[in-house]
Amino acid sequence: MIHNARIALLALAVMAAPALAETPEQRLAKAGLTLPPPNAPIGLYVPAARVGKLLFLAGHGECPAGAAGKLGATMDTAAGKANAAKVGLCVLATLKAQLGDLGRVKRVVKVMGLVNATPDFTQHPEVMNGFSEVMVTAFGEAGKAPRVAAGAGSLPRGWPVEVDVIVEVK
Repeated sequence: MIHNARIALLALAVMAAPALAETPEQRLAKAGLTLPPPNAPIGLYVPAARVGKLLFLAGHGECPAGAAGKLGATMDTAAGKANAAKVGLCVLATLKAQLGDLGRVKRVVKVMGLVNATPDFTQHPEVMNGFSEVMVTAFGEAGKAPRVAAGAGSLPRGWPVEVDVIVEVK
Protein backbone atom coordinates (compact mmCIF):
# COMPACT_ATOMS: atom_id res chain seq x y z
CA MET A 1 0.00 0.00 0.00
CA ILE A 2 2.77 2.47 0.95
CA HIS A 3 4.68 1.51 -2.19
CA ASN A 4 1.63 2.35 -4.37
CA ALA A 5 1.18 5.68 -2.57
CA ARG A 6 4.81 6.60 -3.23
CA ILE A 7 4.44 5.71 -6.91
CA ALA A 8 1.27 7.82 -7.12
CA LEU A 9 3.03 10.79 -5.46
CA LEU A 10 6.03 10.44 -7.76
CA ALA A 11 3.77 10.31 -10.82
CA LEU A 12 1.92 13.40 -9.60
CA ALA A 13 5.20 15.26 -9.07
CA VAL A 14 6.43 14.35 -12.56
CA MET A 15 3.15 15.49 -14.11
CA ALA A 16 3.24 18.78 -12.17
CA ALA A 17 6.91 19.53 -12.94
CA PRO A 18 6.32 21.03 -16.41
CA ALA A 19 3.69 23.35 -14.95
CA LEU A 20 6.22 24.58 -12.38
CA ALA A 21 9.03 25.10 -14.92
CA GLU A 22 9.77 28.66 -15.87
CA THR A 23 8.93 29.79 -19.37
CA PRO A 24 11.54 31.59 -21.51
CA GLU A 25 9.58 34.81 -20.98
CA GLN A 26 9.71 34.33 -17.18
CA ARG A 27 13.47 33.67 -17.26
CA LEU A 28 14.00 36.84 -19.32
CA ALA A 29 11.84 38.89 -16.95
CA LYS A 30 13.74 37.50 -13.95
CA ALA A 31 16.96 38.70 -15.64
CA GLY A 32 15.42 42.16 -16.18
CA LEU A 33 15.16 41.73 -19.96
CA THR A 34 12.13 42.76 -22.01
CA LEU A 35 11.36 42.07 -25.63
CA PRO A 36 11.13 45.04 -27.99
CA PRO A 37 8.66 45.10 -30.87
CA PRO A 38 10.26 43.28 -33.82
CA ASN A 39 11.55 45.33 -36.74
CA ALA A 40 9.76 45.25 -40.07
CA PRO A 41 11.88 43.96 -42.98
CA ILE A 42 14.01 46.67 -44.61
CA GLY A 43 13.98 44.97 -48.00
CA LEU A 44 12.19 42.42 -50.13
CA TYR A 45 12.28 39.43 -47.78
CA VAL A 46 10.34 37.79 -44.95
CA PRO A 47 11.54 37.80 -41.33
CA ALA A 48 11.29 34.01 -41.06
CA ALA A 49 10.52 30.88 -43.06
CA ARG A 50 9.54 27.53 -41.60
CA VAL A 51 10.58 24.25 -43.19
CA GLY A 52 9.31 21.26 -41.23
CA LYS A 53 10.45 21.68 -37.63
CA LEU A 54 13.08 24.29 -38.50
CA LEU A 55 12.48 28.04 -38.45
CA PHE A 56 15.04 30.10 -40.38
CA LEU A 57 15.29 33.75 -39.35
CA ALA A 58 16.54 36.54 -41.59
CA GLY A 59 19.49 38.65 -40.47
CA HIS A 60 18.67 40.84 -37.47
CA GLY A 61 20.11 44.02 -36.04
CA GLU A 62 18.82 45.54 -32.83
CA CYS A 63 15.15 46.48 -32.30
CA PRO A 64 14.16 49.18 -32.76
CA ALA A 65 16.68 49.81 -35.50
CA GLY A 66 19.17 52.19 -34.02
CA ALA A 67 22.83 51.96 -33.25
CA ALA A 68 25.48 52.21 -35.90
CA GLY A 69 29.11 51.56 -35.23
CA LYS A 70 32.26 49.74 -36.20
CA LEU A 71 34.14 47.59 -33.71
CA GLY A 72 37.75 48.67 -33.45
CA ALA A 73 36.90 52.20 -34.66
CA THR A 74 33.83 53.76 -33.02
CA MET A 75 32.93 50.93 -30.59
CA ASP A 76 34.87 48.80 -28.15
CA THR A 77 34.26 45.13 -27.39
CA ALA A 78 31.98 45.84 -24.40
CA ALA A 79 29.74 48.12 -26.48
CA GLY A 80 29.64 45.53 -29.26
CA LYS A 81 28.70 42.79 -26.78
CA ALA A 82 25.89 44.99 -25.42
CA ASN A 83 24.65 45.56 -28.97
CA ALA A 84 24.77 41.82 -29.69
CA ALA A 85 22.60 41.25 -26.59
CA LYS A 86 20.06 43.74 -27.99
CA VAL A 87 20.13 41.82 -31.26
CA GLY A 88 19.39 38.67 -29.25
CA LEU A 89 16.30 40.32 -27.77
CA CYS A 90 15.22 41.34 -31.28
CA VAL A 91 15.61 37.75 -32.49
CA LEU A 92 13.49 36.58 -29.55
CA ALA A 93 10.86 39.21 -30.41
CA THR A 94 10.69 37.85 -33.96
CA LEU A 95 10.48 34.27 -32.69
CA LYS A 96 7.61 35.21 -30.40
CA ALA A 97 5.83 37.04 -33.24
CA GLN A 98 6.25 34.03 -35.51
CA LEU A 99 5.41 31.30 -32.98
CA GLY A 100 3.17 33.09 -30.48
CA ASP A 101 5.13 31.62 -27.57
CA LEU A 102 8.87 31.26 -26.98
CA GLY A 103 8.11 27.96 -25.26
CA ARG A 104 7.62 26.49 -28.73
CA VAL A 105 11.37 26.77 -29.40
CA LYS A 106 12.93 23.36 -28.79
CA ARG A 107 16.50 24.52 -29.32
CA VAL A 108 18.69 27.01 -31.11
CA VAL A 109 20.28 25.00 -33.92
CA LYS A 110 22.72 27.42 -35.59
CA VAL A 111 23.82 31.05 -35.17
CA MET A 112 25.64 33.13 -37.79
CA GLY A 113 27.01 36.34 -36.29
CA LEU A 114 28.58 39.12 -38.30
CA VAL A 115 30.49 41.89 -36.55
CA ASN A 116 31.03 45.19 -38.38
CA ALA A 117 34.73 45.62 -37.64
CA THR A 118 38.01 47.09 -38.73
CA PRO A 119 40.45 44.63 -40.34
CA ASP A 120 42.61 44.48 -37.18
CA PHE A 121 39.70 43.79 -34.77
CA THR A 122 39.84 40.18 -33.52
CA GLN A 123 37.38 40.01 -30.61
CA HIS A 124 34.40 38.76 -32.66
CA PRO A 125 33.65 35.80 -30.34
CA GLU A 126 33.59 38.06 -27.28
CA VAL A 127 31.15 40.42 -29.03
CA MET A 128 28.88 37.52 -30.05
CA ASN A 129 28.85 36.20 -26.48
CA GLY A 130 26.34 39.00 -25.76
CA PHE A 131 23.90 37.34 -28.17
CA SER A 132 24.58 33.83 -26.90
CA GLU A 133 24.09 34.87 -23.27
CA VAL A 134 20.57 36.11 -24.11
CA MET A 135 19.74 32.80 -25.82
CA VAL A 136 20.98 30.82 -22.80
CA THR A 137 19.00 33.09 -20.46
CA ALA A 138 15.83 32.36 -22.44
CA PHE A 139 16.31 28.68 -23.30
CA GLY A 140 18.95 27.30 -20.90
CA GLU A 141 21.19 24.63 -22.44
CA ALA A 142 18.90 24.54 -25.51
CA GLY A 143 20.05 28.11 -26.21
CA LYS A 144 23.67 27.04 -26.78
CA ALA A 145 24.31 26.44 -30.46
CA PRO A 146 27.07 26.04 -33.01
CA ARG A 147 28.00 29.60 -33.91
CA VAL A 148 29.98 31.61 -36.40
CA ALA A 149 31.44 34.92 -35.20
CA ALA A 150 32.95 36.60 -38.25
CA GLY A 151 34.05 40.09 -39.17
CA ALA A 152 32.45 42.15 -41.92
CA GLY A 153 33.67 45.36 -43.54
CA SER A 154 30.14 46.81 -43.38
CA LEU A 155 26.62 45.76 -42.43
CA PRO A 156 23.17 47.12 -43.36
CA ARG A 157 22.49 50.62 -42.01
CA GLY A 158 25.90 50.57 -40.31
CA TRP A 159 24.76 48.01 -37.71
CA PRO A 160 27.54 46.87 -35.36
CA VAL A 161 26.19 43.29 -35.31
CA GLU A 162 23.92 41.23 -37.56
CA VAL A 163 22.77 37.74 -36.66
CA ASP A 164 20.74 35.10 -38.42
CA VAL A 165 19.47 32.05 -36.58
CA ILE A 166 17.97 28.63 -37.17
CA VAL A 167 15.78 27.16 -34.43
CA GLU A 168 14.00 23.87 -34.02
CA VAL A 169 10.31 24.22 -33.18
CA LYS A 170 8.30 21.88 -30.95
